[in-house]
Amino acid sequence: MTPLLVALGALVGAPLRLLADRVAVARRGPGSVAGTLAVNVVGSAVLGVLLGLREVPPAVLALVGTGFCGTLTTFSSFGWDVVRLVEERAVLRAAGYVTATLVLGLGSAAAGYLLVRG
Repeated sequence: MTPLLVALGALVGAPLRLLADRVAVARRGPGSVAGTLAVNVVGSAVLGVLLGLREVPPAVLALVGTGFCGTLTTFSSFGWDVVRLVEERAVLRAAGYVTATLVLGLGSAAAGYLLVRG
């Protein structure tokens, strides 16, 4: 049953990630990292809320935590973006992107966790 729940969560998370990237590219132009940054921050916040809740059923963790958040967020795209920026000699932009991802991602996860923990 768990693999099915993960797959169902992925059916929502993966298309949302693609949509966010396409919206960012349409608004900011090719090479934009805004979509990846946005989904990573939102996914971190959702996971923070989920982990902050008490006694979450394993099925919900599989559906939302692993399936949805796991496919919404993307470390591989983040890594690719950083490498691409460095190869384009946009080292300061790459460093800013890494910093923003870490600060905003960890911050949103902590905020989500604390929001439900009180």
